Amino acid sequence: MPRFSVIVPAHKVQAYLHACLESVLSQSYPDLELIAVDDCSPDGCGAIIDEFAARDPRVHAVHLPENAGLGPARNAGLTVATGDYLVFLDGDDTLTPHALRAIADRVKETGEPDVLVYDYARAYWSGRTVRNQAAGQLTEQGPAPFRLEDRPGLLHLLMVAWNKAYRREFVQEHGFEFPPGYYEDTPWTYPTLLAAESIATLDRVCVHYRQRRQGNILSTTSRSHFDVFEQYDRVFAYVAERPELAGWRPVLFRRMVDHLAKVFTHRDRLPRAARAEFLRKARAHYRRYRVPGSPVPLSSRLRHALVRWSLHRTYNTLQSVSALNRRTAKRTVKLLRAVRAFTLRLHYRVQLRLPLRADRAVFAAHRGRGHGCNPGALEEAFRAHAPHIRTAWIAHPEHHHTVPTATRRLTPDTAAYWTALARSKYLVNNADFDRRMRKRRGQVFVQTQHGTPLKHMGLDLQERPAAARDMDFGQLLAGVDQWDHVVSANRHSTLTWERVFPGTYTTLEYGCPRNDVFQKATSADVSRLRASLGIPDDTVAILYAPTIRDYRRTQRAALDLERVLRRLGPRFVVLARAHFLHGGPLAPHGGRVIDVTDHPSVESLCLASDALVTDYSSLMFDYAGLDRPIVIHAEDREAYEAARGTYFDLRDFPPGAVARSEDELIDIFASGHWRGSRSTQLRAAFRERFCPYDDGRAAERVVRHVVFGESDLPSVIPLDARHPVPSTAATRAHSPQATVPQPAGPLTLTDRL
Repeated sequence: MPRFSVIVPAHKVQAYLHACLESVLSQSYPDLELIAVDDCSPDGCGAIIDEFAARDPRVHAVHLPENAGLGPARNAGLTVATGDYLVFLDGDDTLTPHALRAIADRVKETGEPDVLVYDYARAYWSGRTVRNQAAGQLTEQGPAPFRLEDRPGLLHLLMVAWNKAYRREFVQEHGFEFPPGYYEDTPWTYPTLLAAESIATLDRVCVHYRQRRQGNILSTTSRSHFDVFEQYDRVFAYVAERPELAGWRPVLFRRMVDHLAKVFTHRDRLPRAARAEFLRKARAHYRRYRVPGSPVPLSSRLRHALVRWSLHRTYNTLQSVSALNRRTAKRTVKLLRAVRAFTLRLHYRVQLRLPLRADRAVFAAHRGRGHGCNPGALEEAFRAHAPHIRTAWIAHPEHHHTVPTATRRLTPDTAAYWTALARSKYLVNNADFDRRMRKRRGQVFVQTQHGTPLKHMGLDLQERPAAARDMDFGQLLAGVDQWDHVVSANRHSTLTWERVFPGTYTTLEYGCPRNDVFQKATSADVSRLRASLGIPDDTVAILYAPTIRDYRRTQRAALDLERVLRRLGPRFVVLARAHFLHGGPLAPHGGRVIDVTDHPSVESLCLASDALVTDYSSLMFDYAGLDRPIVIHAEDREAYEAARGTYFDLRDFPPGAVARSEDELIDIFASGHWRGSRSTQLRAAFRERFCPYDDGRAAERVVRHVVFGESDLPSVIPLDARHPVPSTAATRAHSPQATVPQPAGPLTLTDRL
């Protein structure tokens, strides 16, 4: 039994059929059968199908004796399908590379759902591809699988059969089949989604939906479009036979009205002589299926008025007025924005001609997020060691609460913001400031970066298009030319920054300022932080902080945190922190998973935790300075290195135990190896290489050099003389309660380290 049955009906698509069938057979996931149905096509489709069947045993050729239409042709494929899942593909469309592998992985990940919905892109004859505009409905965030009532927005996707995979037994149990007609997808897709006990989504383009230069069959002018009424009769008949689905009638009614209005307003679909008749039938359907009292969204009321009252002339007039109002509003907003931009630009030019303020410094981090990272540590050091300098912090309003009260808060792209950039002597950031900023003579730009680099950065991304995306390397180097100083935590960082960000700046290899707090915090601070986060006493708190995947559009957690905690038992909790570019939490908040994604200080989370689990995040280098256990979870190492690249192989020089799967990670914690002697040895070597200057005075050294020009800076405290505050678990290192029984089939320690 193959995993997939891919059903491809073909009629008058000989120019495209070869590419369609090849896109299926060339998939990197080969466990499939391809059922190609020749719908008595008058061209060469039948011969092409026979050629493919002769060369590949996975191809089953089905020839219909007479033209039956798309729906019956698909039904002919259903009768011979044997795969676990059914995938439909029209004969002029194609599967994208690796689509079936992605579908198979998502199906397995979500527990074999009845229906998996995936995305598509329109492929135009010019070569341009445009992704589905409603792709946001396919987010993989949140619980999966689910039922339609949990994600009703899926009904706003294109209601076609070929953007979904269907569990074959589910289809057989419900007796689903396609009717004949133009709109055969309508009475198939709505019932399958309504009946599905489990649905999942895959946020990936799996189908290229060909847009022919002459248009598809639905673009032809014909009375066949009246078929849409009969198909919706079938949908509502299905619902009427199942009282438990009655709550969906208002939703289906609104979708029907939108569909009927769309058919009518497309002037190339209905013959002119048939338009009035179509609208009369639409009005009859409106009255037949309307649910009294159900609300109509404001955005749909005009379409409903068109169908309900057959007011096509009034509709056309109102539509024209509405379009005029929208154009007028857009032009007004555009004009106001232009006036504001011009005023701010003029203001900035005036400020650039005024004297610099030697007693002012402006700071920012992560493009307008809150106070923190290396700039945050330096801002505090400015106030402590150079109190004559007044500091200001640039952040979006929603992050203003993180800025200390002693520091002025600035909102991006305001008059005060441009004044600060034009007249402050000191500029500190872990990224670049506004690209419109002009650095003046006498200004001092301190670039702090945001961690020791493991993944490729700067010019090294020229060979990594998946990671670089649309990066403008010329603009990147123009930003580098503004830097006066670059803060470096270690020799590895210094050598990397100077190569991938070539410039005339001075490297300040003084340590990582944001890690100073690790040497200054006390046990009382740790207890206070744990209490504020809700970490129960006598538990081991694991900070899980993965980085983003450049090769994935939708970011998702690599670990099932709830399963991990079930296996480890009640002595463990997880602090789950997603990367700020992740776009959502790593797991549902509740129980022993504490979502700390929005916590303003990652340093505080490090102090509150007993161990770090990460993959390729630079946080491992900071955490090593705490001298607490680190476990690397790197099950997708090959994919990550292929897309982003790393400067060294973590397997050769890890900061602790390395897990290649979720089960290995569970075993490392269950057996106690996460803080065993081998892990301690690895961490010590890692700490010696990457934390030579993190003694609690890195920020002070930067301020003394940059502001006062001192060269005789505070000496570095040797590693063996540093005493970072221990975790709460360290005081229970020999407690038998800190470990739990090993899972069945433990892995060898040699495989993990």
